[in-house]
Amino acid sequence: MKELAADVLVVGGGLGGVAAALAALRAGRSVVLTEEYDWLGGQLTSQAVPPDEHSWVEQFGVTASYRALRDGIRHYYRRYYPLTDAARRWTHLNPGAGGVSRLCHEPAVARAVLEAMLQPYRGGGRLTVLQPWKATGADTDGDRVTAVTGRHRDSGERTTVTARYVLDATETGELLPLTGTEYVTGFESQDDTGEPSAPAVAQPANMQAVSVCFAIDHVDGDHTIDRPGAYGFWRAYTPPFWGGPLLSWRSPHPRTLEIAERSFTPNPDDDPLGVVADQRLDPGDANLWTFRRIAARKLFTPGAYASDITLVNWPMIDYFEAPVIDVPDAEDHLARARELSKSVLYWLQTEAPRPDGGTGFPGLRLRGDVTGSADGLAQAPYIRESRRILADYTVVEQDLSHAVRGDKGSVNYPDSVGVGMYRIDLHPSTGGDTYIDVPSSPFQIPLGALLPRRVENLLPAAKNLGTTHITNGCYRLHPVEWNIGEAAGALAAFCLDRGTTPRAVRADPARLADFQSRLTSDGVELAWPDVTAY
Repeated sequence: MKELAADVLVVGGGLGGVAAALAALRAGRSVVLTEEYDWLGGQLTSQAVPPDEHSWVEQFGVTASYRALRDGIRHYYRRYYPLTDAARRWTHLNPGAGGVSRLCHEPAVARAVLEAMLQPYRGGGRLTVLQPWKATGADTDGDRVTAVTGRHRDSGERTTVTARYVLDATETGELLPLTGTEYVTGFESQDDTGEPSAPAVAQPANMQAVSVCFAIDHVDGDHTIDRPGAYGFWRAYTPPFWGGPLLSWRSPHPRTLEIAERSFTPNPDDDPLGVVADQRLDPGDANLWTFRRIAARKLFTPGAYASDITLVNWPMIDYFEAPVIDVPDAEDHLARARELSKSVLYWLQTEAPRPDGGTGFPGLRLRGDVTGSADGLAQAPYIRESRRILADYTVVEQDLSHAVRGDKGSVNYPDSVGVGMYRIDLHPSTGGDTYIDVPSSPFQIPLGALLPRRVENLLPAAKNLGTTHITNGCYRLHPVEWNIGEAAGALAAFCLDRGTTPRAVRADPARLADFQSRLTSDGVELAWPDVTAY
């Protein structure tokens, strides 16, 4: 058994985990950061999801360190990629010219930039990264977590890490059951939360779909994969609210629930410089090829890319057969989610209707080199909904729903530690529910949502803060997760510096103001300018 010690242990190296580590390191603290998969970055890298961001991301509404990540990605392309002159001059360079985000890019580029942001602290000896490493147990003393134990995926070596603060930045809130921290899963009841969209009875096993994404291009030749063993099942699978088979171009429009027909045109003759990715104006998913395109061939010098590369995170790969949290057969369901994604690819290559009346696109090629996995899919499943702490303050629908709040905007929290914005966007769930996708107002992140009701030195640093099933739908996106992690890392360091506790910081107006001042000086925005819902 190997033993390590640090001021702060961050378990989970996704966006929240990296942001938390950076915040604690900037404050002079020693950090151990762990990650289960081969790449740091979570949903941006190992899960291969281009950033879902709000309409004002280029002007405001993210932390300075998140903006540094975005700037670093663009700088990486300008420094190392063979961009055309016009693309190089594009101030808000969007390498994929995807419709979902103003910064669609290859996952490996984000990984490289995140590693570069952490490297000075590794070199300085204050950061230790355990990877690929998964927590397997924890020690507690009353209301405190004293140590976390885990093992290396490949070597099997076990390590115990002791730390004064432990931050759970895992994708599923893995430390919560390991430490006995009280938490909730799935849909809360209306009696519990007062939320207009909540059911009458709590549904803890009703959670959002998970998705296993993958990257494809379209080139000459036949690149059809072997027929997946589960293809027959998924080809016939017809959800009751889908309007037809799951494997089709038809599916519910998330915002209206009307059955919509998507188009699919590999390598369209579009002008990527003319793409304006703004989900306030257009969700961008009418043409699935350009929806999450991560490399637009026309932005690179001729011959550099034989094809665009697009990232498949489409309605048809959502796995909502069963939850993958707090169930004994979670690994079986994750394997089935991977089989669904392979079946979608096989359908695309062999049976998908083409505009010319034919079927199948055999030129579609799986790009596992882009996602860094052995089977060609993303390394990790895209987890939309985590275990969530029972918090001192829980963010509820009526705090930020535009239908409830109207022109008043979201609730202003006196203990704000950041801001975020996204629609309340819930994918189909394991209880048989269809989409919930409704407007929200730009919102704040309350410190109370980062405080477990009982445990004193464990902090959520990702999607596991005090939200509900409904409000998780807008707190789960890339820049919000980063801000949550950054606030948690900064809070741990602040408490160590001042000899205080997170709960005492929130309870004392002077301490709270001091902490908020530190966040502001680090470039964390605590309030929104006057912008409206969409």
